[in-house]
Amino acid sequence: MTRLKILFDDEDAKARSERFGHVSCIDPEDVERLNEKALSNGDVYVGDFKEIIPHGKGKYTWSDGTVYEGDWESGKMMGKGMLLWPSGSKYSGDISGGYLHGSGAFTASDGSIYEGHWRMNIRHGFGRKKYSNSDIYEGEWKEGVHEGKGVYFWNNGNKYTGNWKRGKMHGRGVMDWVHGDQYNGCWLNGFRHGSGIYQYADGGYYFGTWTRGLKDGKGLFYPAGSKRPSLKKCCMSLGYDSGRKSVSSECSSLHLEDRMVKKSSVKRSLSERLSGSGGLRSSGRISRKSGENSGLSDSGREFVCSSGTFSLDSDAGQSEVQENTVIVYEREFMQGVMIKERIRDYTDLPKKTEKQTKSIAQGTQKSSCVNIFKGQNSYHLMLNLQLGIRYTVGKITPVPKRDVRAADFGDRARITMFFPRMGSQFTPPHKSIDFYWKDYCPMVFRHLRELFKLDAAEYMMSICGDDGLTEISSPGKSGSLFYLSHDDKFVIKTLKKSELKVLLRMLPKYHNHVKEHENTLITKFFGLHRITLPGRRKVRFVVMGNMFCTELRIHRRYDLKGSTHGRFTDKEKIHENTTLKDLDLSYEFLMDKSLRKFLFHQITVDSAFLKSQHIIDYSLLLGLHFRAPEQLNGLVEPPNMTPNMENSPAGQGVTPDGEVLFPSKGLVLLAHEPSFVNTEPGPHIRGSALRAFSLGDKEVDVLVPGTGRLRVQLGVNMPAQATRKLSQDESDSAEVELFEVYDVVLYMGIIDILQEYNAKKKAEHACKSVKFDPTSISVVEPELYAKRFTDFLKQKVFPEQP
Repeated sequence: MTRLKILFDDEDAKARSERFGHVSCIDPEDVERLNEKALSNGDVYVGDFKEIIPHGKGKYTWSDGTVYEGDWESGKMMGKGMLLWPSGSKYSGDISGGYLHGSGAFTASDGSIYEGHWRMNIRHGFGRKKYSNSDIYEGEWKEGVHEGKGVYFWNNGNKYTGNWKRGKMHGRGVMDWVHGDQYNGCWLNGFRHGSGIYQYADGGYYFGTWTRGLKDGKGLFYPAGSKRPSLKKCCMSLGYDSGRKSVSSECSSLHLEDRMVKKSSVKRSLSERLSGSGGLRSSGRISRKSGENSGLSDSGREFVCSSGTFSLDSDAGQSEVQENTVIVYEREFMQGVMIKERIRDYTDLPKKTEKQTKSIAQGTQKSSCVNIFKGQNSYHLMLNLQLGIRYTVGKITPVPKRDVRAADFGDRARITMFFPRMGSQFTPPHKSIDFYWKDYCPMVFRHLRELFKLDAAEYMMSICGDDGLTEISSPGKSGSLFYLSHDDKFVIKTLKKSELKVLLRMLPKYHNHVKEHENTLITKFFGLHRITLPGRRKVRFVVMGNMFCTELRIHRRYDLKGSTHGRFTDKEKIHENTTLKDLDLSYEFLMDKSLRKFLFHQITVDSAFLKSQHIIDYSLLLGLHFRAPEQLNGLVEPPNMTPNMENSPAGQGVTPDGEVLFPSKGLVLLAHEPSFVNTEPGPHIRGSALRAFSLGDKEVDVLVPGTGRLRVQLGVNMPAQATRKLSQDESDSAEVELFEVYDVVLYMGIIDILQEYNAKKKAEHACKSVKFDPTSISVVEPELYAKRFTDFLKQKVFPEQP
């Protein structure tokens, strides 16, 4: 190899050198000429050559002062090297093909230091960064931001240990404050969001749920000096049974390990090297002009986490020493404001837990479908369902659009296919068991999806994507299996054979009804399928829209039929996600005059349709999102977020002085502006924005403080005022509700529309009429059922404003 000093004058050569990864071949005659002609402002390379290109050790200096010194291979920076920028930034470590790639240390001009892995100029893998304000992050990175497991240390002594996503605390994590408080639970975009335990410095505990950093929902508070709570007991008391999936923003399950013991250490050292798998998009080569900004963004301004678990099976690490205090407070919060409190003796909780455990066990025993298809079989069903839907949607999507024909309805309008495990000419290999697939009326349901403005690709990805489906417990007595898509848009429910027959029979009329009434509240059906397993076991599924697909927390759920016999829930069985019944409803909802008019017009139309199809037993599924009373803004409990640091991910929701920013709690109606709201069709409603009398019959949006502006549609994002109805025996109750009037956002739809008033139901009506008031029982003839249903909602649920 020849060692030469070359001064570049050729503009082409200089332009190529500015790519900073490759020095092109130099003609020997040019080398001789350039050695003879030196320019004072030219780029300089001093080092080894192989034939006519840089190869080996060398130093390259640009005219602006940028310097690279290190290994070269075939004209490219390759191997170990050091980069110096005029701004003072410095990199020392691995370089590949002109990119920072491998392990290396980068010191920015502001004094921050990163040591760890790189991929294509971007932090990716395990690394440690010390920020200019002395904050430290040590953990996994992805595409330049915190993602995976990591620890963040603030310069004031606070510490977060847990999961990150896209630069924010997200998933499962533990926050330790320097003053002694600790939160162990779920996070979303840098806020406490979901289930968790907050331990106070004085020894008290609060087990409950949070929304965007504020307590929101039901929880248990154990004051200092109480007997330390059992996690299993807390979870059962609040209703976090293993079969229930929480909202998408919550952690999938709770796994507290030994973190209930204050200040316990992390079991696994985050200093271990963790694999940073996954590809990166090309970010371009390093710019010699801005080394400190070329893909090396200061991600310390952003935070993250992936999902983790708390263990409900063990109370390891918890002291069970009996203290003097045995009082426990059952509390309910709305956006940080406590609205209800019930004082209980600690010894009452085991009784409540035992009753709930028996209730869950009995419900499971009654659930024939769950017994047959539990565990691994349920997992196979999920895979089979995804394979079948992917096959069907892929098969019919290319078919040219056309009107639905009479031949597209009925049992004979179907697609059938055998899916062997090893695959076939028409089906891919899979990890489930062999099964037969049948898709009913595929062209009809394709047209329904088009009416509901659902994109075929998005529909398929929601249900058949890599994230899979989540099995959720059945809220009713049917024993059906329920699956929820990963984005919460779709619910998949198993059907009885009789229900499938009813749906096929009424499908032509149903199709016409939803085509004529875009604001219908009736359940949206997107697909009807059957899987036949070995042994000729047949499972029938229907895909429906999820009525509660919203970013707002649903605080209450009601299933309202208008009947009274048996329509209440045992108080000991009520938990966070219980669907309550008619007699449990303790509120009336006052709505804008025009909104109420639109609502009852559609309820009347939908009830008339169901009556014409001889359907009974349907109900209005009502979800309530409560807003904290507006006059209590000053009393809102601070979210106690991570400390405010200007250059840290924790500075969300607080002012530079550390003051917490609390939005107004009231709902505000605004004139509809399509550019300010999400106008994409949802899985439940596709209608236009509603008009409000209070705004001169203009189309309206609702402004939800702390969340954003939402489009008001029939059954979705409907604002109202909930007034609590006082019962006669409440004065003797240990439960105290502190307020009587709330702003609420309503979500609703008509469900369970597949029960015919057949001979069996007529016999049931005759039998029950002998024992009970015939008008109070659920099973009555369709005309009376429709009238009672509508009257109940008009008079008891949504009364007209005085």
